[in-house]
Amino acid sequence: MPPSSAPWRTPFLTHLSHLTGPPIFTLATLHPLLAQATTVYTTETASSPSLQALPRARTCVYRGLWATLPPNPHDPSAPRNPPIYESDCPVFTTDARMEKVQGLFFTGANTDPNIREAEREGGLRGSGGGGPVEAVFWIEPARTQWRIRGTAWILAAGDIDDGESVGARKVREMLLSRMRRISGDDNNKEEWSFSREINAHFTNLSTIMRGSFKNPPPGVPVEGNPPGPGEGLGQRVEGGLEEDEMARRNFRVVVIVPEEVDRVDLGDPERARRWLYI
Repeated sequence: MPPSSAPWRTPFLTHLSHLTGPPIFTLATLHPLLAQATTVYTTETASSPSLQALPRARTCVYRGLWATLPPNPHDPSAPRNPPIYESDCPVFTTDARMEKVQGLFFTGANTDPNIREAEREGGLRGSGGGGPVEAVFWIEPARTQWRIRGTAWILAAGDIDDGESVGARKVREMLLSRMRRISGDDNNKEEWSFSREINAHFTNLSTIMRGSFKNPPPGVPVEGNPPGPGEGLGQRVEGGLEEDEMARRNFRVVVIVPEEVDRVDLGDPERARRWLYI
């Protein structure tokens, strides 16, 4: 457990508070070149046997810091964890069927081939990951760029509290090591749970956004591919994950564990400044 907050935490949160809408950032990941998919890449570089992954970037919505969930305007009565922990780990949400989820598992930190194979076989259905990422925020009111580099860990409601898979155990270990107790009795950890935090992130979304986790699989052509049972565009989910099995199966919380934070202040063009926190 870290003894105090990271030195960049307060200025980062202060900058985010200047934004008028949901904070948006660019997430860069590595996409593995799987043996069965290498024919997709036709350039000389991509077909090189020495290149194992290609970069990918996409826009994501920042959902707060892990264990410090923002107020819920969509469902104020939804169950939440007591505010007894905090961390310095940014959070976003995603669908388990997205390409980036596969990438985070396949580029994860485990080097033992047996462990990696176990994660690949069952990981996409549960918690795990640990692949390298960089999250880039541009805060226009402060004329400042924040780049957060680290590893990204995927949390599934179904196994995160007591699952014995390699991935679930590793995620719990990693996040607990980054969570600081800020109130209450440190000997009583039963009052706070990972699964409740995941469900609270789900109910923090609008009902139409919750319903997006019941969409057909991402990337499937609209024409000629009828939705599967329970799938469909434009659905709304009124309750939490416990009330909707399909949304529960597909919804994921992703937590970035920072290893290095790079801050560039361009507010004064004659005196640009940079901080590197490691």
